Amino acid sequence: MVKDGVALLKAAQKLDEEALTAIFDEFAPAIYKYALRLCHDAIEADNIVGDVFSQLLEQFAAGRGPRTNLRSYLYQTAYHLVVDRSRENKHTAPLEIAINLQERGQSIPTQTQIEERVLMEGLISAMNTELTEDQRHVIILRFLEDFSLKETAEIIGKEVNNVKVIQNRGIAKLRNALGLQLGDE
Repeated sequence: MVKDGVALLKAAQKLDEEALTAIFDEFAPAIYKYALRLCHDAIEADNIVGDVFSQLLEQFAAGRGPRTNLRSYLYQTAYHLVVDRSRENKHTAPLEIAINLQERGQSIPTQTQIEERVLMEGLISAMNTELTEDQRHVIILRFLEDFSLKETAEIIGKEVNNVKVIQNRGIAKLRNALGLQLGDE
């Protein structure tokens, strides 16, 4: 990228085509992956990415939009779109699609790979069945997207202490569910 983050954002606010393209190229894949983890539908995730960048463009055209933290703004927009759509459509596909566990092209899995697969399937199952929507979002943002507590709080519109509580309760539920599932096998 030719421009640094601040210069890029300032250029994008002026609707500079090169800057807007650079922003899309840099952030679209991560926003897609995040949306897919939340909505579990590739077409819906693609639509969310389009809507996120459409809203960003509309905000810039109106003289508004992010002034400093573009990454957080984009994730927050995606988060709100996913939440709004999940209220409208209660479609739930397997989380496995979003995490893409299928390792194609491998012949015979090793014992370690089998054990990792069993553990991951237990984790996916627990995330789908044991966690609340908020807990699932916080776990994804914190551990799969690597957001800080503060950034996660901004994205989901809660206080940092609330995010800590949601995260801790979610982790406790996952530990409990995995312990029970692994004990049964």
